[in-house]
Amino acid sequence: MSARVLSLLLHGNTGPTRRNVQIDRLVIAGWTGRDRAALEKHIAELEALGVKRPATTPIFYRASAARLTTDESIEALGAASSGEAEFVLLQHGERLWVGAGSDHTDREVEKYGVSVSKQMCEKPLAQSFWAYDEVAPHWDRLMLRSYISDARTLYQEGPVTAMLAPLPLIEDYCGQAGLEEGTLMFCGTLAAHGGIRPSEVFEFELDDPVLGRKIHHRYRVQDLPLLG
Repeated sequence: MSARVLSLLLHGNTGPTRRNVQIDRLVIAGWTGRDRAALEKHIAELEALGVKRPATTPIFYRASAARLTTDESIEALGAASSGEAEFVLLQHGERLWVGAGSDHTDREVEKYGVSVSKQMCEKPLAQSFWAYDEVAPHWDRLMLRSYISDARTLYQEGPVTAMLAPLPLIEDYCGQAGLEEGTLMFCGTLAAHGGIRPSEVFEFELDDPVLGRKIHHRYRVQDLPLLG
């Protein structure tokens, strides 16, 4: 098992606490849309790039936890990778936490095989996580956004209700037992304004307008030469 230890800021009942958190398993949930029309739009969006339709919806891909990073830059092979904003769930310390990440994906490899593409790129995470039980009462008010380029061009925006809610999604994956300790799950994304495209800069946020706070992260992508 390939584990990853990250320094995270966990916001619980007693305020924020910095902890070194070991993540043993990375799960990437795909095709999690509640709205069938919006889900079909995203499937069609990827089909236009040559990506095959999923066998089931939702579907749960596994990737190495070593791919997770909170760094402000990543490296990617070639110039065909791009980010996508997602809310993420973390089971740690016998508690469920909510954060934000980018399922950065190699779009050329994705045409060959989605499972393979999930392993190709690092998966950026924001350092801050909220206790799920603190946001559960107003979950439907949370918003996801992403921006591309230094000009902060809006790339994705929508409520988390576009995706399946956390507890039903967890149950779809592993039943009523819940996520294993040390598991982090990416939970699906929104359609991109103007279509999926690469950017040297990707920025994402999870916005809680009820408690007046945001989880935010920005990273740069350095393209490595693709020599054949």
